[in-house]
Amino acid sequence: MFRTRTLILTSLAATLGLASCNQPAEPMQPFRPKEKDYGRALPPGALALRKIDPRDYPDFAPGFERRAELEQAIRHSLDYLSRPSSRRYFPYGDVTHERAVASLNAFLGVLHAARDAREFDQLIRARFEVYQSVGCDDRGTVYFTGYYTPIFEGRKQADERFRYPIYKIPADLVKDDEGRTIGRRAGGASVVPGYYTRREIEEQGLMRGRELAWLQDPFEAYVVTVQGSAKLRLENGGLWELGYAANNGHEYTPIAPLLVRDRAIKAAEVSLQAMRRFFTTRPDLVPHYTWNNDRFVFFKETSGGPYGSINVPVTPFYSIATDKDVFPRACLAFMQTRIPAPAATASDAVTMRPYAGFALDHDTGGAIRAAGRCDIYMGVGPQAEALAGRTGAEGRLYYIFVRPTSLASGS
Repeated sequence: MFRTRTLILTSLAATLGLASCNQPAEPMQPFRPKEKDYGRALPPGALALRKIDPRDYPDFAPGFERRAELEQAIRHSLDYLSRPSSRRYFPYGDVTHERAVASLNAFLGVLHAARDAREFDQLIRARFEVYQSVGCDDRGTVYFTGYYTPIFEGRKQADERFRYPIYKIPADLVKDDEGRTIGRRAGGASVVPGYYTRREIEEQGLMRGRELAWLQDPFEAYVVTVQGSAKLRLENGGLWELGYAANNGHEYTPIAPLLVRDRAIKAAEVSLQAMRRFFTTRPDLVPHYTWNNDRFVFFKETSGGPYGSINVPVTPFYSIATDKDVFPRACLAFMQTRIPAPAATASDAVTMRPYAGFALDHDTGGAIRAAGRCDIYMGVGPQAEALAGRTGAEGRLYYIFVRPTSLASGS
């Protein structure tokens, strides 16, 4: 089921080929031509994960920090796996539904039993088998980006200031059993393959009457449709939560390369923040660029979210979005990559720092395709935007599952 996270405005870094280095914290690297196809498709029927030798296991000790948030994310996964509908996606290779559930429960036991980071690492090595993503190159290279939930000023009714709409799901949109958009109802039982593009929807006013909310800035409205969720601040100061309802079925196309091509922003400064600054000065150019991205997202009023594609809340830094055609839903992953951190110098500067930690596979992304891509949920509001909008680095992605012998013995 495809729900939130068409989102990937931050995949602009991957599209532009911003590579990271396995070095201590350093300034973000300038634009360089893309050298790898991070979205390279696997052969038909192939899975993203391959079991690795214990000698190749990563150091799990960094995952010992902030265990309360990790436990919360695990319990969200267990909630999903308790639903009968979750069984249809297993077995995943040699991972049965029973083993997926047992792995999360066994890991909760490790979280409670380990007294320090070293013991934590040792218990995982003793009780679990480790599978690594084959990545984009069959060598384990995965490109990590970030996504977030914006907070923007918004209204439930249009006025002279708030005139850029967010739309509800159209009545004629048709989805399959997996929640994928397959077309539009043309009358009676007939279905026309495919749905309208972003340009057709906006230029022709096709969704008039389906407005859910209104924003004051056209690029902010675009960001909402890319990130897949939002919290809108209303006149009374309260926050109104919007969540993903459906998409129009078209592929996501990032607009950052076009902005760089046209010298609207510098390649070395590509970020969501740089794009927002540009469109603040040239709001008239928003359609010129955003209509190149055919993908469009529709929304509904929600609470308690944002939610991932498996319909559980996503947890900052402990939920990830992957391609659910090749990765196992709700299972426990371990990441090694680099993420931005505020720099000590200019307010808009960032440095890249090593990052390693566990996360649960809760979500799907419109730009997150195949074994070489992973998106990290980074939270709500401006601070999360500052990180997500600049995240882009290579790394490694692992999943852990309890050893079959432990499963058989019930330990």
